Amino acid sequence: MEKILIIEDNKDVNLLLRETLISEGYEVISAFDGLEGTKLAKSGEFNLILLDIMLPYKSGDEILKEIRTWGDVPVIILSAKDMVGTKIDLLKLGADDYITKPFDLGEVAARVAVQLRRAHKQMKEAEVLSYKDLIVEKEDKRVTVNGQEVELTAKEYSMLELLLNNPNKVFSKANIYEAVWNEEYLGDDNAVKTHMSNLRSKLKKVNAEAEYIETVWGLGYRLYRG
Repeated sequence: MEKILIIEDNKDVNLLLRETLISEGYEVISAFDGLEGTKLAKSGEFNLILLDIMLPYKSGDEILKEIRTWGDVPVIILSAKDMVGTKIDLLKLGADDYITKPFDLGEVAARVAVQLRRAHKQMKEAEVLSYKDLIVEKEDKRVTVNGQEVELTAKEYSMLELLLNNPNKVFSKANIYEAVWNEEYLGDDNAVKTHMSNLRSKLKKVNAEAEYIETVWGLGYRLYRG
């Protein structure tokens, strides 16, 4: 169940929002001032935050600035201020949406659903790495080439993920060893060379026409740039 935080000092408005969102199937927590809201937001437990601007003890724009220093949780601003400049400023600070009071509760619920869908899509995209016809699904460590699954060892998978996460970087054997084996590199590059050779061979076996990893002589390895 997705969890939503409402930071709104007007108790009637807070309660109406809470009841509406609970009826939509969300878990909802309410805060009634800026300090309480900041403390709850910092817990990182929420999928979305509804944030009023005019709050006791700490303003909504201050809270938004803080949130954006440590997280990318979707934030929808609730404000009686209907000035274009105010909206633009808050969107530049990192707000994902802006709803002017008085508002329709159905519209708020719809805007919440839109932001949650967008966040889910971004999260899903972040969990997939791709290059040419090679796809890595990070959650279950599944690797496919041209739709065909490729069985990799843990070390081979880690090496591939390292390259895909840094497509323009050349990794020395020392870089790869310390990142994948999580040990200090002492000069023996046989382990890296053997695993890299096996990884390239397995990819080549599925698609002999494509190049995925290239050797940069004297430097190391990177994704093929041809």
